[in-house]
Amino acid sequence: MKAISMAVVVLLGFIAVPVQAERIKDLASVAGVRENQLVGYGLVVGLDGTGDKTSQTQFTAQSLKSMLAQLGVVVPPGVNPKPKNVAAVMISTSLPPFAKPGQMIDVTVSSLGNAKSLRGGTLLMAPLKGADGRVYAIAQGNLIVGGLGVEGKDGSKVTVNIPSVGRIPNGASVERAVASPFASANKLVLNLHNADFTTAHRVVKAINQMIGQGTAKALDGGSIEVRAPVDPSQKVGFLSILENITLEPGEAPARVVINSRTGTVVIGSHVRVTPAAVAHGSLMVTISEQTAVSQPSPFSRGGNTEVVPQSSVQVTQEDARMFLFKPGVKLNDIVQAVNQVGAAPGDLVAILEALKEAGALRAELIVI
Repeated sequence: MKAISMAVVVLLGFIAVPVQAERIKDLASVAGVRENQLVGYGLVVGLDGTGDKTSQTQFTAQSLKSMLAQLGVVVPPGVNPKPKNVAAVMISTSLPPFAKPGQMIDVTVSSLGNAKSLRGGTLLMAPLKGADGRVYAIAQGNLIVGGLGVEGKDGSKVTVNIPSVGRIPNGASVERAVASPFASANKLVLNLHNADFTTAHRVVKAINQMIGQGTAKALDGGSIEVRAPVDPSQKVGFLSILENITLEPGEAPARVVINSRTGTVVIGSHVRVTPAAVAHGSLMVTISEQTAVSQPSPFSRGGNTEVVPQSSVQVTQEDARMFLFKPGVKLNDIVQAVNQVGAAPGDLVAILEALKEAGALRAELIVI
């Protein structure tokens, strides 16, 4: 409960600060200017006996035979190579916007089979494809693996981080550029990161005040259309001015977010509670098991010594304390009331859910 109290107090400190202006660059992105995901399949060689067990991962042996055939090495039919220094991997990366052929990008290499470690391996040339199936980059290079795994003959092992995943800085060369409407379009669309009608209205107002009336118009609560120069060089300068315009975004709606896995509760500054009374208490049941030895009386006949279990059940209940929420209660009052009854994270979640069911919580309750 102390951790939650500390977290909420920090939140209150931020809430007390007046809303400050933010740049359009931080609030929205230009439609069509985005990264594109690439993925590929390849082989990592040069491992120190930590590669795939080809008897269990047949696709590694098939890939190795196919690669050797392309290099002019013919493996006799029916012969399956079983090297321990080869691992089948998946390569993934993101193609940045406006990336041109010849530029280098980083790639992540992940084991696909049962390789124990990729440390010390080298990725052989592998094509990286987009969602349309076309090759956009070629990856190759030496892996940097941050994890380490050591295993003994008796089955004991020590693993630090993840040794089956590595990265290759500048490990892929861009071979194809992604077509973008940015250069030819005479209009741009700004997509807000968080759709909000108030923020969209203020963005339109700020752009029109800075550049001229009629330059921007809102399409909906999440998109703003902006007239822009057709010439690419002028458009870049125009966007440089546009993205540095500052404004005060609309405030977030009243929300209470609960993480059901960690017990974290975040309460927004606009959360209000209508008049309601809340009682909090807990019932604790403790059961302890003990054993006792039962012996027959002296000089008795036919008696046996027996071990008899003895159970002790104790029920305790904390004093249930009730607190009252008055009209227009704010976040600070809610936190103080909950802290007074000493509610644990699970109890706090239960109180908020009960307030929502009773119609007293004027906020959207989100459980993630």
